Amino acid sequence: MRISYPWVIVAIGGLMGCVALGTMFSLAIFLEPMSAETGWSRAGISSAMTLNFIVMGLGAFAWGAASDRYGPRIVVLIGAVLLGLALVLASRTTSLMTFQLTYGVIVGVSASAFFAPMIAAVTGWFDHNRSLAVSLVSAGMGMAPLTVSPFAQWLITSYDWRTAMLVIGLGAWVLLIPVALFVRRPPASAAEETAVAVAGETGTMSAAQALRSPQFLVLGFTFFACCAAHSGPIFHMVSFAIFCGIAPMAAVSIYSVEGLAGLGGRILLGVLGDRYGAKPVLIAGLIVQAFAIAAYVLVSRLGEFYALAVVFGMAYGGTMPLYAVLAREYFGQRIMGTVFGAATMLSSLGMAFGPLAGGWIFDTFATYSWLFLGSAAVGLAAVAVALAFPPIPRERLQPA
Repeated sequence: MRISYPWVIVAIGGLMGCVALGTMFSLAIFLEPMSAETGWSRAGISSAMTLNFIVMGLGAFAWGAASDRYGPRIVVLIGAVLLGLALVLASRTTSLMTFQLTYGVIVGVSASAFFAPMIAAVTGWFDHNRSLAVSLVSAGMGMAPLTVSPFAQWLITSYDWRTAMLVIGLGAWVLLIPVALFVRRPPASAAEETAVAVAGETGTMSAAQALRSPQFLVLGFTFFACCAAHSGPIFHMVSFAIFCGIAPMAAVSIYSVEGLAGLGGRILLGVLGDRYGAKPVLIAGLIVQAFAIAAYVLVSRLGEFYALAVVFGMAYGGTMPLYAVLAREYFGQRIMGTVFGAATMLSSLGMAFGPLAGGWIFDTFATYSWLFLGSAAVGLAAVAVALAFPPIPRERLQPA
């Protein structure tokens, strides 16, 4: 049981990522029917996602620190309860402001309870194949467009958006609360070995020192720019495809292809990260992501959307787990939850820009072209920052 349990933790983390991120990103599927039924603007509905990412970022830092202190089980259990509650309440709202606060704040707080704590826990269970293990947890998020999004579209088509959101909220309770009880800290022996490794690499460096170090600043701002680049294209992809004349279910299938490609990208880049190092693989993925985003201004037919979705999905999906691997290599396990939670906070702030910017661009210019061109420029900025990554530390890190 001891030998296989690390992979049980990986499976649990993958499931939690799928449900939590799937329910959050399903707002993209709700965008059209909500706007049509309520008269709320796309920018207004999209701003709930912007709030979502801002709150998720702040929550990731707090939940990551809490998981270092109290363990991941209680953190993800609270997150599971809050996530279902948020969706149930959001499905009953009758005003845009109430929806923005309910969906944006509570979903953001709850979703942030899963990612950083579970990624930090997984890194503590593995000394070998760490990039692959983290990538498999992250792959759960890549499953969201293949599972939650089509399910949401089917519910909306069969019933209405309120019923769909209610059912998804109840499903989150059913799936997440039981599995949260199986989450464990790494075994004592593994934790002791990790402590020795950390002592050898970073001495007695505190979390505050780590957050001021050049290594963290490069890590955090690369993560920020990477997510700022792809959040708008991801969130508005379905609406963009419909705008180009693609049927709604086919447009959702583009989102699903993108997610499937992201799943493959996470595994592929995870294996490459174990073999060649996380830094060069991350930089290569960021370059591909930037050019793939820019290429969306040239597509309009379903086959073109599918082809580009494969490239874009593999690039943005594959890069995401590598930030956790770099955080573990730079800072060790002892403060991993706090450090990666802080990095996730910056990434979530980056994610917050895209949905609102995309909605404003479309409402203002009646086109998404400027969204893709601007996002590609931000993606190239992420590459520039990533090139400044310092070597993996062998001695104590010095604060900036």
